Amino acid sequence: MKHSNSPNALFPNNTEKSKTLTNLHHVLQKVKNQTANHKVTPNADISTFRQQLNAIDFNQSIELTEISNWTIHQLQHGLVQMTHPGYMGLFNPAPTFPAQVANIICNAFNPQNCVWSHAPVAVEIESHVLNHMIARIGMPTTATGHFTSGGSEANATAFVCALHYKNSDYAENGVTSFAGQPCIYVSKESHLAWLKIAATAGVGRKSIRLIATDGQGQMDAKALQKTIQTDIKSGHIPIMVVATAGTTNAGKIDPINACRKVCDEHEMWLHVDAAWGGALIVSEKYKNRLAGIESADSITIDAHKWFATSMGAGMFFTQHKKVLSSLFSVSTDYMPSNDIEQDLYVNSMLWSRRFIGLPLFMSLATVGWNGYAQHIEHGIDLIAYLAKKLSQKGWQLVNHSDMAIACVLPPENSRLTPSQIVEKIIQKGEQWISVTKFENQYVIRICITNGMTTQKHIDDLINNLLESTNND
Repeated sequence: MKHSNSPNALFPNNTEKSKTLTNLHHVLQKVKNQTANHKVTPNADISTFRQQLNAIDFNQSIELTEISNWTIHQLQHGLVQMTHPGYMGLFNPAPTFPAQVANIICNAFNPQNCVWSHAPVAVEIESHVLNHMIARIGMPTTATGHFTSGGSEANATAFVCALHYKNSDYAENGVTSFAGQPCIYVSKESHLAWLKIAATAGVGRKSIRLIATDGQGQMDAKALQKTIQTDIKSGHIPIMVVATAGTTNAGKIDPINACRKVCDEHEMWLHVDAAWGGALIVSEKYKNRLAGIESADSITIDAHKWFATSMGAGMFFTQHKKVLSSLFSVSTDYMPSNDIEQDLYVNSMLWSRRFIGLPLFMSLATVGWNGYAQHIEHGIDLIAYLAKKLSQKGWQLVNHSDMAIACVLPPENSRLTPSQIVEKIIQKGEQWISVTKFENQYVIRICITNGMTTQKHIDDLINNLLESTNND
Protein backbone atom coordinates (compact mmCIF):
# COMPACT_ATOMS: atom_id res chain seq x y z
CA MET A 1 0.00 0.00 0.00
CA LYS A 2 1.06 3.56 -0.65
CA HIS A 3 2.08 5.47 2.43
CA SER A 4 0.71 8.91 3.15
CA ASN A 5 2.97 11.83 3.94
CA SER A 6 0.20 14.37 4.32
CA PRO A 7 -0.05 15.96 7.78
CA ASN A 8 -3.63 16.95 6.93
CA ALA A 9 -4.95 13.51 5.95
CA LEU A 10 -7.63 13.64 8.64
CA PHE A 11 -8.94 16.94 7.31
CA PRO A 12 -7.83 17.25 3.68
CA ASN A 13 -8.56 20.19 1.40
CA ASN A 14 -11.53 20.20 -0.96
CA THR A 15 -9.48 19.04 -3.94
CA GLU A 16 -8.27 15.96 -2.09
CA LYS A 17 -11.76 15.26 -0.78
CA SER A 18 -13.24 15.37 -4.28
CA LYS A 19 -10.53 13.08 -5.62
CA THR A 20 -11.08 10.54 -2.85
CA LEU A 21 -14.88 10.60 -3.11
CA THR A 22 -14.77 10.22 -6.89
CA ASN A 23 -12.58 7.13 -6.52
CA LEU A 24 -14.79 5.77 -3.74
CA HIS A 25 -17.93 6.17 -5.85
CA HIS A 26 -16.29 4.48 -8.84
CA VAL A 27 -14.98 1.50 -6.86
CA LEU A 28 -18.17 0.98 -4.85
CA GLN A 29 -20.35 1.24 -7.94
CA LYS A 30 -18.26 -1.37 -9.71
CA VAL A 31 -18.33 -3.73 -6.73
CA LYS A 32 -22.05 -3.39 -6.05
CA ASN A 33 -22.90 -3.87 -9.72
CA GLN A 34 -21.12 -7.22 -9.50
CA THR A 35 -22.83 -8.38 -6.29
CA ALA A 36 -25.59 -10.42 -7.90
CA ASN A 37 -23.05 -12.24 -10.09
CA HIS A 38 -20.93 -13.38 -7.17
CA LYS A 39 -21.61 -15.80 -4.35
CA VAL A 40 -23.73 -14.60 -1.47
CA THR A 41 -21.46 -16.48 0.94
CA PRO A 42 -17.96 -15.37 2.06
CA ASN A 43 -15.03 -16.66 0.02
CA ALA A 44 -12.15 -14.75 1.58
CA ASP A 45 -8.90 -16.45 2.50
CA ILE A 46 -9.01 -15.57 6.20
CA SER A 47 -5.38 -16.52 6.74
CA THR A 48 -4.21 -14.06 4.07
CA PHE A 49 -6.62 -11.43 5.34
CA ARG A 50 -5.26 -11.72 8.88
CA GLN A 51 -1.70 -11.40 7.65
CA GLN A 52 -2.57 -8.23 5.77
CA LEU A 53 -4.55 -6.88 8.71
CA ASN A 54 -1.74 -7.53 11.17
CA ALA A 55 0.63 -5.68 8.84
CA ILE A 56 -1.42 -2.53 9.43
CA ASP A 57 0.19 -1.63 12.77
CA PHE A 58 -0.59 2.12 12.66
CA ASN A 59 3.08 3.01 12.86
CA GLN A 60 3.03 4.08 9.22
CA SER A 61 0.24 6.03 7.57
CA ILE A 62 -1.53 4.76 4.45
CA GLU A 63 -3.17 6.85 1.76
CA LEU A 64 -6.93 7.03 2.29
CA THR A 65 -7.68 5.82 -1.23
CA GLU A 66 -5.47 2.79 -0.66
CA ILE A 67 -7.03 1.79 2.64
CA SER A 68 -10.52 2.43 1.25
CA ASN A 69 -9.93 0.15 -1.73
CA TRP A 70 -8.41 -2.53 0.54
CA THR A 71 -11.39 -2.40 2.91
CA ILE A 72 -13.94 -2.61 0.09
CA HIS A 73 -12.15 -5.62 -1.37
CA GLN A 74 -12.12 -7.38 1.99
CA LEU A 75 -15.81 -6.71 2.59
CA GLN A 76 -16.68 -7.83 -0.93
CA HIS A 77 -15.22 -11.27 -0.23
CA GLY A 78 -15.44 -11.54 3.55
CA LEU A 79 -19.13 -11.15 4.34
CA VAL A 80 -22.42 -12.88 3.86
CA GLN A 81 -23.66 -10.42 1.24
CA MET A 82 -26.93 -9.18 2.66
CA THR A 83 -27.40 -6.83 -0.30
CA HIS A 84 -27.34 -9.84 -2.65
CA PRO A 85 -30.81 -10.63 -4.10
CA GLY A 86 -30.19 -14.26 -3.18
CA TYR A 87 -29.88 -13.42 0.51
CA MET A 88 -33.14 -14.76 1.93
CA GLY A 89 -32.10 -15.15 5.52
CA LEU A 90 -32.45 -13.15 8.70
CA PHE A 91 -34.08 -9.74 9.08
CA ASN A 92 -31.19 -7.91 7.40
CA PRO A 93 -32.50 -6.14 4.28
CA ALA A 94 -30.49 -4.40 1.62
CA PRO A 95 -30.78 -0.70 2.54
CA THR A 96 -32.76 1.59 0.28
CA PHE A 97 -30.75 3.99 -1.84
CA PRO A 98 -32.35 7.03 -0.13
CA ALA A 99 -31.15 5.59 3.18
CA GLN A 100 -27.61 5.33 1.82
CA VAL A 101 -27.75 8.93 0.62
CA ALA A 102 -29.09 9.99 4.03
CA ASN A 103 -26.08 8.44 5.76
CA ILE A 104 -23.72 10.42 3.57
CA ILE A 105 -25.55 13.63 4.49
CA CYS A 106 -25.69 12.70 8.16
CA ASN A 107 -21.97 11.94 8.29
CA ALA A 108 -21.15 15.23 6.60
CA PHE A 109 -22.93 17.27 9.30
CA ASN A 110 -22.65 14.85 12.26
CA PRO A 111 -25.46 16.44 14.31
CA GLN A 112 -25.78 15.79 18.04
CA ASN A 113 -29.46 14.95 18.43
CA CYS A 114 -29.55 14.53 22.20
CA VAL A 115 -30.55 18.15 22.78
CA TRP A 116 -32.93 20.22 20.65
CA SER A 117 -30.94 23.44 20.83
CA HIS A 118 -27.90 21.81 19.18
CA ALA A 119 -29.84 20.23 16.29
CA PRO A 120 -33.35 21.70 16.09
CA VAL A 121 -33.86 20.78 12.43
CA ALA A 122 -32.59 17.21 12.87
CA VAL A 123 -34.63 16.62 16.04
CA GLU A 124 -37.79 17.95 14.42
CA ILE A 125 -37.31 15.84 11.28
CA GLU A 126 -37.22 12.77 13.52
CA SER A 127 -40.27 13.96 15.46
CA HIS A 128 -42.10 14.54 12.18
CA VAL A 129 -41.46 10.95 11.08
CA LEU A 130 -42.43 9.53 14.47
CA ASN A 131 -45.67 11.51 14.64
CA HIS A 132 -46.68 10.20 11.22
CA MET A 133 -45.81 6.68 12.33
CA ILE A 134 -47.94 7.12 15.46
CA ALA A 135 -50.88 8.22 13.32
CA ARG A 136 -50.35 5.30 10.96
CA ILE A 137 -50.30 2.86 13.88
CA GLY A 138 -53.50 4.39 15.25
CA MET A 139 -52.14 5.34 18.66
CA PRO A 140 -53.58 8.43 20.42
CA THR A 141 -52.16 11.81 19.40
CA THR A 142 -50.79 12.11 22.94
CA ALA A 143 -48.46 9.16 22.31
CA THR A 144 -44.76 9.80 21.86
CA GLY A 145 -41.73 8.05 20.47
CA HIS A 146 -38.04 8.25 19.73
CA PHE A 147 -35.48 6.53 17.54
CA THR A 148 -33.21 3.92 19.11
CA SER A 149 -30.05 2.06 18.19
CA GLY A 150 -32.20 -0.97 17.38
CA GLY A 151 -34.91 -3.28 18.64
CA SER A 152 -32.98 -4.38 21.71
CA GLU A 153 -32.74 -0.83 23.05
CA ALA A 154 -36.41 -0.20 22.24
CA ASN A 155 -37.46 -3.41 24.01
CA ALA A 156 -35.20 -2.63 26.98
CA THR A 157 -36.88 0.78 27.19
CA ALA A 158 -40.28 -0.91 27.30
CA PHE A 159 -39.01 -3.27 30.01
CA VAL A 160 -37.93 -0.53 32.41
CA CYS A 161 -40.97 1.61 31.58
CA ALA A 162 -43.23 -1.26 32.59
CA LEU A 163 -41.34 -1.74 35.86
CA HIS A 164 -41.58 1.98 36.67
CA TYR A 165 -45.24 2.10 35.64
CA LYS A 166 -45.99 -0.71 38.09
CA ASN A 167 -43.97 0.86 40.91
CA SER A 168 -42.93 4.51 40.72
CA ASP A 169 -40.08 3.86 43.19
CA TYR A 170 -38.29 1.66 40.65
CA ALA A 171 -36.30 4.52 39.06
CA GLU A 172 -34.73 5.38 42.44
CA ASN A 173 -34.60 2.06 44.27
CA GLY A 174 -34.57 -0.56 41.53
CA VAL A 175 -35.98 -4.04 42.03
CA THR A 176 -35.90 -3.67 45.81
CA SER A 177 -39.05 -1.59 45.34
CA PHE A 178 -41.01 -4.76 44.66
CA ALA A 179 -42.27 -7.05 47.41
CA GLY A 180 -41.93 -10.09 45.15
CA GLN A 181 -40.27 -11.29 41.96
CA PRO A 182 -41.29 -9.07 38.99
CA CYS A 183 -42.42 -11.26 36.07
CA ILE A 184 -42.47 -10.57 32.34
CA TYR A 185 -44.39 -12.85 29.97
CA VAL A 186 -43.21 -13.59 26.44
CA SER A 187 -43.94 -16.33 23.95
CA LYS A 188 -41.45 -19.16 23.69
CA GLU A 189 -41.22 -18.15 20.01
CA SER A 190 -40.24 -14.58 20.92
CA HIS A 191 -36.81 -13.04 20.40
CA LEU A 192 -34.89 -14.16 23.47
CA ALA A 193 -33.03 -10.88 23.80
CA TRP A 194 -35.55 -10.53 26.64
CA LEU A 195 -33.30 -12.76 28.75
CA LYS A 196 -30.39 -10.37 28.24
CA ILE A 197 -32.61 -7.38 28.98
CA ALA A 198 -33.84 -8.96 32.23
CA ALA A 199 -30.27 -9.63 33.33
CA THR A 200 -29.14 -6.04 32.69
CA ALA A 201 -32.29 -4.52 34.20
CA GLY A 202 -31.50 -6.24 37.49
CA VAL A 203 -34.58 -8.45 37.74
CA GLY A 204 -32.72 -11.53 36.50
CA ARG A 205 -33.39 -14.08 33.79
CA LYS A 206 -35.73 -16.00 36.12
CA SER A 207 -38.20 -13.13 35.78
CA ILE A 208 -38.90 -14.12 32.17
CA ARG A 209 -41.82 -16.48 31.68
CA LEU A 210 -41.76 -18.31 28.34
CA ILE A 211 -45.39 -18.93 27.48
CA ALA A 212 -46.40 -21.95 25.41
CA THR A 213 -47.69 -21.47 21.89
CA ASP A 214 -50.89 -22.74 20.32
CA GLY A 215 -49.34 -25.14 17.84
CA GLN A 216 -49.26 -22.41 15.19
CA GLY A 217 -46.39 -20.36 16.61
CA GLN A 218 -48.56 -17.85 18.46
CA MET A 219 -48.75 -17.24 22.19
CA ASP A 220 -51.47 -19.30 23.86
CA ALA A 221 -53.66 -16.78 25.69
CA LYS A 222 -55.04 -19.44 28.04
CA ALA A 223 -51.54 -20.56 29.00
CA LEU A 224 -50.66 -16.90 29.59
CA GLN A 225 -53.60 -16.40 31.93
CA LYS A 226 -52.86 -19.59 33.82
CA THR A 227 -49.18 -18.70 34.29
CA ILE A 228 -50.03 -15.23 35.59
CA GLN A 229 -52.54 -16.62 38.07
CA THR A 230 -49.98 -19.13 39.31
CA ASP A 231 -47.39 -16.40 39.77
CA ILE A 232 -49.81 -14.22 41.73
CA LYS A 233 -50.59 -17.11 44.08
CA SER A 234 -46.83 -17.59 44.58
CA GLY A 235 -46.38 -13.97 45.62
CA HIS A 236 -44.77 -12.85 42.36
CA ILE A 237 -45.68 -9.58 40.65
CA PRO A 238 -46.81 -9.67 37.00
CA ILE A 239 -45.38 -6.62 35.20
CA MET A 240 -45.62 -6.89 31.43
CA VAL A 241 -46.87 -9.07 28.58
CA VAL A 242 -44.92 -8.94 25.32
CA ALA A 243 -46.92 -9.77 22.20
CA THR A 244 -44.63 -10.41 19.24
CA ALA A 245 -45.83 -9.17 15.85
CA GLY A 246 -43.59 -11.06 13.47
CA THR A 247 -41.69 -13.81 15.26
CA THR A 248 -38.13 -14.28 14.07
CA ASN A 249 -38.58 -17.95 13.33
CA ALA A 250 -41.83 -17.86 11.40
CA GLY A 251 -43.35 -14.37 11.16
CA LYS A 252 -46.28 -15.17 13.43
CA ILE A 253 -48.35 -12.63 15.35
CA ASP A 254 -49.38 -13.20 18.95
CA PRO A 255 -53.05 -12.49 19.84
CA ILE A 256 -52.67 -8.79 20.64
CA ASN A 257 -56.29 -8.16 21.66
CA ALA A 258 -56.35 -11.18 23.96
CA CYS A 259 -53.08 -10.02 25.53
CA ARG A 260 -54.56 -6.55 26.04
CA LYS A 261 -57.53 -8.08 27.86
CA VAL A 262 -55.24 -10.05 30.17
CA CYS A 263 -53.14 -6.95 30.89
CA ASP A 264 -56.21 -4.89 31.73
CA GLU A 265 -57.42 -7.59 34.11
CA HIS A 266 -54.14 -7.71 36.01
CA GLU A 267 -53.06 -4.05 35.64
CA MET A 268 -50.08 -4.95 33.49
CA TRP A 269 -48.18 -3.19 30.72
CA LEU A 270 -48.68 -4.49 27.17
CA HIS A 271 -45.71 -4.19 24.84
CA VAL A 272 -45.87 -5.20 21.18
CA ASP A 273 -42.52 -6.21 19.72
CA ALA A 274 -43.18 -5.46 16.07
CA ALA A 275 -39.52 -5.03 15.13
CA TRP A 276 -40.11 -6.83 11.83
CA GLY A 277 -43.86 -6.98 11.36
CA GLY A 278 -44.62 -3.39 12.30
CA ALA A 279 -43.95 -2.39 8.70
CA LEU A 280 -47.34 -3.88 7.78
CA ILE A 281 -48.86 -0.56 8.89
CA VAL A 282 -47.96 0.85 5.47
CA SER A 283 -50.13 -1.66 3.61
CA GLU A 284 -53.87 -1.12 3.39
CA LYS A 285 -54.13 -4.76 2.31
CA TYR A 286 -52.31 -6.26 5.29
CA LYS A 287 -52.32 -3.75 8.16
CA ASN A 288 -55.41 -5.38 9.70
CA ARG A 289 -53.14 -8.31 10.62
CA LEU A 290 -51.86 -6.01 13.38
CA ALA A 291 -55.33 -5.35 14.83
CA GLY A 292 -55.05 -4.19 18.43
CA ILE A 293 -51.50 -2.85 18.17
CA GLU A 294 -52.82 0.67 18.69
CA SER A 295 -53.92 -0.29 22.21
CA ALA A 296 -50.42 -1.24 23.35
CA ASP A 297 -48.73 0.70 26.12
CA SER A 298 -45.55 0.57 24.04
CA ILE A 299 -44.37 -0.68 20.66
CA THR A 300 -41.04 -1.53 19.03
CA ILE A 301 -40.60 -1.17 15.26
CA ASP A 302 -37.22 -1.41 13.56
CA ALA A 303 -36.57 0.88 10.62
CA HIS A 304 -33.53 -1.24 9.70
CA LYS A 305 -35.62 -4.36 9.18
CA TRP A 306 -38.60 -4.38 6.79
CA PHE A 307 -38.42 -0.61 6.28
CA ALA A 308 -34.97 -1.36 4.84
CA THR A 309 -32.96 1.53 6.21
CA SER A 310 -29.34 0.98 7.16
CA MET A 311 -28.17 -0.41 10.50
CA GLY A 312 -28.96 0.37 13.23
CA ALA A 313 -32.28 2.17 13.54
CA GLY A 314 -35.10 1.18 15.86
CA MET A 315 -38.16 3.06 17.06
CA PHE A 316 -39.89 3.07 20.43
CA PHE A 317 -43.44 4.32 20.90
CA THR A 318 -45.49 4.69 24.07
CA GLN A 319 -48.75 6.12 25.30
CA HIS A 320 -47.10 7.10 28.59
CA LYS A 321 -44.88 10.09 27.92
CA LYS A 322 -44.47 10.95 31.60
CA VAL A 323 -43.06 7.52 32.37
CA LEU A 324 -40.14 8.21 30.01
CA SER A 325 -39.21 11.51 31.63
CA SER A 326 -39.64 10.03 35.12
CA LEU A 327 -37.17 7.29 34.28
CA PHE A 328 -34.59 9.10 32.20
CA SER A 329 -34.71 12.73 33.31
CA VAL A 330 -31.39 14.05 34.55
CA SER A 331 -30.02 17.55 35.09
CA THR A 332 -26.44 18.70 34.67
CA ASP A 333 -24.82 22.11 34.35
CA TYR A 334 -22.84 21.38 31.20
CA MET A 335 -25.92 20.62 29.07
CA PRO A 336 -27.39 23.68 27.35
CA SER A 337 -30.97 22.75 28.31
CA ASN A 338 -33.06 20.23 30.19
CA ASP A 339 -36.42 20.32 28.42
CA ILE A 340 -38.45 17.13 28.87
CA GLU A 341 -40.70 18.20 26.01
CA GLN A 342 -38.02 18.13 23.32
CA ASP A 343 -34.58 17.11 24.64
CA LEU A 344 -34.08 13.43 23.85
CA TYR A 345 -31.39 12.76 26.45
CA VAL A 346 -33.93 13.27 29.25
CA ASN A 347 -36.52 11.00 27.62
CA SER A 348 -34.48 8.00 26.49
CA MET A 349 -31.60 5.68 27.34
CA LEU A 350 -29.08 7.26 24.99
CA TRP A 351 -27.25 10.49 25.73
CA SER A 352 -25.11 11.23 22.70
CA ARG A 353 -27.07 10.18 19.65
CA ARG A 354 -26.64 10.38 15.92
CA PHE A 355 -29.31 11.44 13.42
CA ILE A 356 -30.87 7.96 13.40
CA GLY A 357 -34.14 8.90 11.73
CA LEU A 358 -32.85 10.59 8.56
CA PRO A 359 -32.62 7.39 6.43
CA LEU A 360 -36.27 6.56 7.14
CA PHE A 361 -37.34 10.16 6.56
CA MET A 362 -35.66 10.31 3.17
CA SER A 363 -36.92 6.87 2.16
CA LEU A 364 -40.50 7.75 3.10
CA ALA A 365 -40.25 11.15 1.44
CA THR A 366 -38.96 9.54 -1.76
CA VAL A 367 -41.67 6.89 -2.22
CA GLY A 368 -44.42 7.69 0.30
CA TRP A 369 -46.62 5.20 2.09
CA ASN A 370 -47.77 3.71 -1.22
CA GLY A 371 -44.22 3.04 -2.35
CA TYR A 372 -43.42 1.32 0.91
CA ALA A 373 -46.63 -0.70 0.63
CA GLN A 374 -45.44 -1.97 -2.75
CA HIS A 375 -42.11 -2.92 -1.18
CA ILE A 376 -43.80 -4.86 1.63
CA GLU A 377 -46.36 -6.55 -0.59
CA HIS A 378 -43.66 -7.52 -3.10
CA GLY A 379 -41.97 -9.67 -0.45
CA ILE A 380 -45.25 -11.23 0.65
CA ASP A 381 -46.16 -12.04 -2.96
CA LEU A 382 -42.80 -13.67 -3.63
CA ILE A 383 -43.16 -15.94 -0.60
CA ALA A 384 -46.69 -16.89 -1.69
CA TYR A 385 -45.28 -17.77 -5.13
CA LEU A 386 -42.49 -19.82 -3.54
CA ALA A 387 -44.91 -21.72 -1.30
CA LYS A 388 -47.24 -22.51 -4.20
CA LYS A 389 -44.45 -23.78 -6.45
CA LEU A 390 -42.87 -25.91 -3.73
CA SER A 391 -46.21 -27.39 -2.65
CA GLN A 392 -46.72 -28.56 -6.23
CA LYS A 393 -43.51 -30.55 -5.82
CA GLY A 394 -44.58 -32.18 -2.56
CA TRP A 395 -43.01 -29.70 -0.13
CA GLN A 396 -44.95 -28.53 2.92
CA LEU A 397 -45.44 -24.96 4.17
CA VAL A 398 -45.82 -25.11 7.96
CA ASN A 399 -46.11 -21.51 9.14
CA HIS A 400 -48.71 -19.68 6.94
CA SER A 401 -47.56 -16.12 7.60
CA ASP A 402 -48.20 -12.75 5.95
CA MET A 403 -44.72 -11.57 6.89
CA ALA A 404 -42.74 -12.66 3.80
CA ILE A 405 -41.40 -15.70 5.67
CA ALA A 406 -41.80 -19.33 4.67
CA CYS A 407 -40.96 -22.28 6.89
CA VAL A 408 -40.94 -25.36 4.70
CA LEU A 409 -40.25 -29.07 4.84
CA PRO A 410 -39.07 -31.29 1.98
CA PRO A 411 -41.24 -34.16 0.70
CA GLU A 412 -41.65 -37.02 3.15
CA ASN A 413 -39.54 -39.32 0.99
CA SER A 414 -36.52 -37.02 1.21
CA ARG A 415 -33.57 -38.61 2.98
CA LEU A 416 -32.01 -35.25 3.79
CA THR A 417 -32.80 -33.22 6.89
CA PRO A 418 -33.54 -29.48 6.66
CA SER A 419 -30.04 -28.80 7.98
CA GLN A 420 -28.44 -30.92 5.27
CA ILE A 421 -30.49 -29.24 2.54
CA VAL A 422 -29.60 -25.77 3.77
CA GLU A 423 -25.94 -26.74 3.97
CA LYS A 424 -26.06 -27.74 0.30
CA ILE A 425 -27.71 -24.44 -0.68
CA ILE A 426 -25.19 -22.35 1.22
CA GLN A 427 -22.23 -24.33 -0.15
CA LYS A 428 -23.41 -23.60 -3.69
CA GLY A 429 -23.44 -19.93 -2.74
CA GLU A 430 -26.27 -18.65 -4.93
CA GLN A 431 -28.64 -18.16 -1.99
CA TRP A 432 -28.43 -17.85 1.76
CA ILE A 433 -31.27 -19.42 3.75
CA SER A 434 -31.38 -20.86 7.24
CA VAL A 435 -32.59 -23.62 9.53
CA THR A 436 -34.81 -22.86 12.48
CA LYS A 437 -37.09 -24.65 14.90
CA PHE A 438 -40.83 -24.09 14.58
CA GLU A 439 -43.19 -25.78 17.03
CA ASN A 440 -40.45 -28.24 18.08
CA GLN A 441 -39.65 -29.21 14.48
CA TYR A 442 -36.61 -28.23 12.42
CA VAL A 443 -37.61 -26.46 9.23
CA ILE A 444 -36.05 -24.54 6.36
CA ARG A 445 -36.60 -20.81 6.79
CA ILE A 446 -36.78 -18.48 3.79
CA CYS A 447 -37.40 -14.75 4.21
CA ILE A 448 -37.56 -12.05 1.53
CA THR A 449 -35.54 -9.16 2.89
CA ASN A 450 -34.22 -7.58 -0.29
CA GLY A 451 -36.40 -5.26 -2.37
CA MET A 452 -34.36 -6.24 -5.45
CA THR A 453 -35.17 -9.95 -5.16
CA THR A 454 -37.34 -11.00 -8.11
CA GLN A 455 -39.39 -14.00 -9.16
CA LYS A 456 -36.38 -15.16 -11.18
CA HIS A 457 -34.33 -15.35 -7.97
CA ILE A 458 -37.13 -17.37 -6.34
CA ASP A 459 -37.19 -19.75 -9.30
CA ASP A 460 -33.43 -20.20 -8.94
CA LEU A 461 -33.84 -21.06 -5.26
CA ILE A 462 -36.66 -23.50 -6.01
CA ASN A 463 -34.50 -25.23 -8.60
CA ASN A 464 -31.62 -25.54 -6.15
CA LEU A 465 -33.92 -26.89 -3.42
CA LEU A 466 -35.36 -29.48 -5.79
CA GLU A 467 -31.91 -30.41 -7.05
CA SER A 468 -30.63 -30.87 -3.50
CA THR A 469 -33.38 -33.35 -2.67
CA ASN A 470 -33.40 -35.11 -6.05
CA ASN A 471 -29.72 -35.95 -5.63
CA ASP A 472 -29.95 -37.22 -2.07
